[in-house]
Amino acid sequence: MQFPESWLRSFCNPPLNTQELADLLTMSGLEVEELRPVAPPFHGIVVAEILEAEQHPNADKLRVCKVNAGAAFNNGELLQIVCGAPNARAGIKVPLATVGAELPPGEDGKAFKIGVGKLRGVESFGMLCSARELKLSEEHGGLFELALDAPVGQNIREHLNLDDTLFTLKLTPNLAHCLSVYGVAREVSALTGTPLQAPAISPVQPQHDAKLPVRIEAADLCGRFSGRIVRGVNTQAKTPAWMVDRLARCGQRSVAPLVDISNYVMFELGRPSHIFDLDKIDRELVIRWAKKGESLKLLNGNTVELDETVGVVADASAPESLAGIMGGDATAVSDDTRNVYVEAAFWWPKAVAGRSRRYNFSTDAGHRFERGVDPADTALHIERITQLILEICGGEAGPLDDQISALPERKPVALRVARAAKVIGMPVTQEDCARVFSRLGLQFSEAPGVLTVTPPSWRFDLQIEEDLIEEIIRVQGYPSLPNTPPLAPVVAKVASESRRAIHALRHAVAARDYFETINFSFVESRWEAELAGNSHPIQLLNPIAAPLAVMRSSLIGSLIQALRHNLSRRASRVRLFEIGRVFLRDASVQESDSSIAGVAQPMRLAGLAFGPADQPQWSQRDRQVDFFDVKGDLEALFAPRQLQFKPAQHPALHPGRSARVELDGRDIGVIGELHPKWRQGYELPSAPVLFELDLPAVLERQLPAAQAIPRQQSVLRDLAVIVGEQVSHDALMQTIASAHAGLIRSARLFDVFKPTQANAELKDGERSMAVRLELLDDEATLTDERIEQTVAAVVAALAEQLGARLRG
Repeated sequence: MQFPESWLRSFCNPPLNTQELADLLTMSGLEVEELRPVAPPFHGIVVAEILEAEQHPNADKLRVCKVNAGAAFNNGELLQIVCGAPNARAGIKVPLATVGAELPPGEDGKAFKIGVGKLRGVESFGMLCSARELKLSEEHGGLFELALDAPVGQNIREHLNLDDTLFTLKLTPNLAHCLSVYGVAREVSALTGTPLQAPAISPVQPQHDAKLPVRIEAADLCGRFSGRIVRGVNTQAKTPAWMVDRLARCGQRSVAPLVDISNYVMFELGRPSHIFDLDKIDRELVIRWAKKGESLKLLNGNTVELDETVGVVADASAPESLAGIMGGDATAVSDDTRNVYVEAAFWWPKAVAGRSRRYNFSTDAGHRFERGVDPADTALHIERITQLILEICGGEAGPLDDQISALPERKPVALRVARAAKVIGMPVTQEDCARVFSRLGLQFSEAPGVLTVTPPSWRFDLQIEEDLIEEIIRVQGYPSLPNTPPLAPVVAKVASESRRAIHALRHAVAARDYFETINFSFVESRWEAELAGNSHPIQLLNPIAAPLAVMRSSLIGSLIQALRHNLSRRASRVRLFEIGRVFLRDASVQESDSSIAGVAQPMRLAGLAFGPADQPQWSQRDRQVDFFDVKGDLEALFAPRQLQFKPAQHPALHPGRSARVELDGRDIGVIGELHPKWRQGYELPSAPVLFELDLPAVLERQLPAAQAIPRQQSVLRDLAVIVGEQVSHDALMQTIASAHAGLIRSARLFDVFKPTQANAELKDGERSMAVRLELLDDEATLTDERIEQTVAAVVAALAEQLGARLRG
């Protein structure tokens, strides 16, 4: 927010110089981002009046002017100035650079000194200046015309108050009450104890009884709506120079008197308002939520499509403005406007927040309303706007119409003095706290050790005890804090050993030859439909680019796009992984500080492998990475925990080369080769292998447990069984483990045999699987009888559950 120092001091003028005032604001939380003089250094320039302007005898585009620069110059006699400006004429007052004056430095950093010159044979004793030559603006269409009542001979810096300084504040979102010059002045008054000079606003006496019917249909959109009719205004009137000057120093260009008045009150009091052309309003105004399918042409020329989440001010026919953001073109004031309706309202911050960004623009009004604007003074500010309209544009004001539907409830907040002293870190008494609250204009009640504050209408940020503690030290002054070392030892939080750190996981995946990639959480809707099977993804209201319009529910699409990016740069071997958040619709999720109602945001680990399985090496042939390479990576990542892989279907994966990943019976993700359809659709030379897992399951870790070294020797027995081709390795191992043979320490498959043609022992659809069993009893040496019993139990279990038989 930008404003001139002089305007601030008109409300509160503390005994501080400019730099001290800037330091005070910064140290109180209102960071002064920049201090900039209104005008660059120059001297010797005064107000002068052109009395005569005749054509130059030797040049068509030059005039010879007789100029009165006051009694202090040339003994009061007229100066002869040769000027080429198109608006040089008798009767105007302009800046005059007298002989010896210095203009602002140019691009080379050197000041331009004025001397006696001769232009086409005519002497010139000075130079008449444009605003651009004084570096006051970029306008260079002619001389800078001053007000007709400007005192001749007065220094131009004094006349235009050019020794003023522009303050630029960088305000945090909780400081909505400082988004006006008066709001900042109120803070300065509290910080310094200097009296605050409130603007004099007196009610305007109605001169007619006309009212425009207004109806608030949405109390959750608008809490208060104030307005009045003003008839017979002159929109051709000229905005006063003092108002134009103050608006310019706030970074606002003068447009027209009614618009300037509305903008001026916004910067002065923090009250955005809107002025309608009354004759263009159809019968009434209705404050409501928009209807799907409605559209509105705005003052900036854009036509926007509306829906039920956007508030509007409508007449009997159609919407006429976006609530709290921008007015509509249909009811905008123009040079032909004679009757106006002035409106000031309180719009609920949540009803305005984010709406302008949805349409790719922002406004000063929306910036203020989405942070909170004082609901108590809408009627008072209507009086201020009306007062300025009558002074500048004339007209007759009607009665004030003030409708209240629902106002914010300011809940009392208790401050414990002992708690405040502990948090601040220095002694604070109850009298100190009461003094601060009084200076801030806060109403409070006292009890021993406790002050209960009722926040005023303009403070949306005072909600918890910590907010009040911040106000105490902010007004007391951060420099008053003592420089004391911490008394308590700083001890890092010890993470549980049963959970692996995310950074350690990154190292572990990188050790498997994968490179980390970080992608946007918003993706193309095509990826969601094709690779995640999500036909209704969460839509973005304001995407940074048209294709990236939805929130991802899977990391696979992002990895495929990263692969394509690498392949377009001739990468032949690509291994990528990403740890990121996905966004799923889930009605069970409640609104909180870390969650959004109806949206689950779990973390996932996903990876992709493409190209050769290993780097080129002389001792082995190149081969393409396959399902089992990536399966081995996952098993190594989870070791010593055992994963199970079950055949499964996934929209992105090959139906015969994909599996569901299970851990301790829980489904934690998928693994598989990209579907051939998507390999062709995304123009990939071969199919990559992908996986996607729930991050919390990956981070789980079993703590190691000590086990004594066996005192007995183990016994190995090989067992070959004939099973059907549909029997998987997992089914075989699970059956052996379920045989309840307590002597089995481990079982490992070491051979699979299938003849090229059927024989007497193996029929079609059968194969031989050989397993090596390790048997061990820590307490006693194994006997042949016990060994045979155990093997027989395993064979019986295999026969019963899998239909297996021993191979001869």
